[in-house]
Parts: sequence; structure tokens; C-alpha cells
Amino acid sequence: MSRDIDVLVLGGAGVDTVVYVPELPLPYADSYMIDSGIRTRAGQTGDFVAVGLGALGVHTHHLDFLGDDPEGDLVRALHRDRGIALTAVPQPAGTKRAVNLVGPDGRRLSLYDTSRAHADERLPADILRPLAEAARHVHVSITHPCAHALPLLRETGATLSTDLHDWDGENPYHEEFALAADVVFLSAAALTDPERTLRDVAARGRAEAVVATAGAEGAYLLADDAFTHVPPVTPPAPVIDSNGAGDAFAAAYLFGRLAGEPPHRCALYGAVAGAHACTVPSTETDAITRDALLTRLAALLEEGETGTRTR
Repeated sequence: MSRDIDVLVLGGAGVDTVVYVPELPLPYADSYMIDSGIRTRAGQTGDFVAVGLGALGVHTHHLDFLGDDPEGDLVRALHRDRGIALTAVPQPAGTKRAVNLVGPDGRRLSLYDTSRAHADERLPADILRPLAEAARHVHVSITHPCAHALPLLRETGATLSTDLHDWDGENPYHEEFALAADVVFLSAAALTDPERTLRDVAARGRAEAVVATAGAEGAYLLADDAFTHVPPVTPPAPVIDSNGAGDAFAAAYLFGRLAGEPPHRCALYGAVAGAHACTVPSTETDAITRDALLTRLAALLEEGETGTRTR
């Protein structure tokens, strides 16, 4: 079977309205004056992964529902401008959207509009199957209705990855994704015991690697039954915004995996890309390039800044 697509990104297309607020949590007030402006731009989790992969030279195709609305036009323009193939299934309810409140330290609070999804929606099999069969790998967003696509995806023989975001290790919605994927990403933000959660995912599912990103504390990697702490990478510029850092990590990890790199080196790629993403404002989309990623990692390895702790 010919695999002409390196990565098919499934779901996660939409727009964010970005608001820089004076602090988080935001105290109640009748109104706030936002001097930095309030901007709406294309880019949710699937878009960011697709853009990240594209910047690294990975042949990427993105599939999701999009509305015939101004928000959908922004998403289409983003993919067109970045040279990323996009298949948009019409969504009568409109394009997915969210509001991101971003604090001075770069932390964010996201408000998702879930009214755009309907329980009976399915990605058409006659569109999904040929794309998945043409892909070496499929990255599955946890947005609706991607869970329903998992059985078909497994039939195609493509390897799968997913990002569970701030999963607490217990919410059943995420489990179907976690247990079906070969590579699982999540944030450690809501985890009381990252090692226990990562080992539970690996034991009950099919994951060959499970990665929990931990912001300024780096990341945790479980691969080959070894639980490893991946140290943080110093960002190349001041931290402005953490939005998209996890997506950048996932894209760079997959870049390494497709190149045949071992899990730990893939995680180092992810750490470098995630650190870069934290220097980019939410109002922009500027993923690290392949040359910059390789140059930065080579410098870190030479400086000895990638030591790990394993158990």
C-alpha cells in the first residue's frame, strides 16, 4: 500500500479569540480595558499540529469539519498560506471556536464553544478511509467526532497518536483515545502522579510511548518500560504565551519518530519546539523550522543541557 501522506491530522480545526488579561484568575469586574486588543485568528489544536509538522518539512494533510463562515475562511487561509492540504467537511453548525484568556506569565484559560458539535455527526468513511490508508501516521485530536473514527483508523494499519491535553487520568471521555493510540501525549497539569497515569495508559492500551508535558518542569516520558524525566529547554527568547506549546511538542516528537529516532530523542525535539512556541504570541502562528530545531538541539547536546533521570 502506498503511503503518500506522512501525517494525517484528524480534527481540531477552528479559531481562537485571544484576550491578554492583567492576571489569571481574572477578578470579577464590570469591565476591563484591553489595550493590547482582542484578536481572532485561525488555529486550534489540530491546526497547530499541522502547521508545526509542515514547518518541519513533514508532508501533512488535515481533515475536519468546517463551517461556511468567516471563521472557516480563516482556517482555510491558514492552511493555504502554509501549503498544508486541507479537506473540509461541511459543518452547518459552524466552525469550532474558543476564547483564550492569556495572563502576563503566558498561562492561559480557554473557553470552548461546544455548541458546534452534534452527537450524530460522523466523518464520512468514503473521505476518511482513503486519506488514512494513504498516511504513514494519523494524529487524532480529541475533538468530536474523532472518537468514532478510531476503529476505521486501526483497520487501515496506520499508526496513531493523540493528545489528551489536561486529562486528569480518570475522565472516561479521553480513555478511548488513550487506549487506541501508539503514541499518547498529555499535559501533567491535572495529574497527581504522572508516572502512575503514564504506566496505566501503557498497561491498558497499545501505546509504545506516553508523554506528559509539564511546562517549565520539562516532560515525563514512558517508553520501553522506563519512566524518564526530560528536562526543560530554556526558551530562545522571553516567554510570552504557552498557547500551542503542547501541539508544537507533539509535532516535533512525531517528526523525530517518522525519522526513526528513539523516543528520548523525539522528546528532546518536542522540548525544543515547545520552548520555541512559548516565545510566540497567541495572536501569531510561527512554528519552529526543521533547520532551527536541529541546530538548537545540536547546541543543547553540545552544552550538555539534556540530562535525564530514569526509573
